[in-house]
Amino acid sequence: MRSASATWAVIADLVADTVAQSSALSRDEAVQAMSAAEAAGRMLVAGGHLHKHPITLVAGKVHCEITTVSGTAALTLEENLNPVPGAAGADDFTVYLPSSAPLQEQVKAAVDGHPRLSDAAPPAAGTKAASSGPLIDREALRRAVTQR
Repeated sequence: MRSASATWAVIADLVADTVAQSSALSRDEAVQAMSAAEAAGRMLVAGGHLHKHPITLVAGKVHCEITTVSGTAALTLEENLNPVPGAAGADDFTVYLPSSAPLQEQVKAAVDGHPRLSDAAPPAAGTKAASSGPLIDREALRRAVTQR
């Protein structure tokens, strides 16, 4: 269990570490983008919006949907916070923030603050590599919730 600020820091590091795999992209640029989105991101985490509406990182072959889990279900899941493979050949990246109804203005202000942020719907995921996978084991989550 983490606070909204700590959760946002973990998400920002995951995005930055994934982008840093590319020799054409800068980890610092990803850090700057996530810093520009920090206030809105913390509100998205605290409001529970990231349970159903992911933050999506698109970088080269990477199409990473980042969601959060809270409550007792969070105690039984294993996090996957390793950089997502596949960004080595990326020459561009965009972080798509969900624009949930009560936070649309805050998200809009964040995406206007950095060119790597967007509140548009992310593009559809392409072919997923065999090494990719969900950050959350949805089946384990369903079992945990059903057992309670």
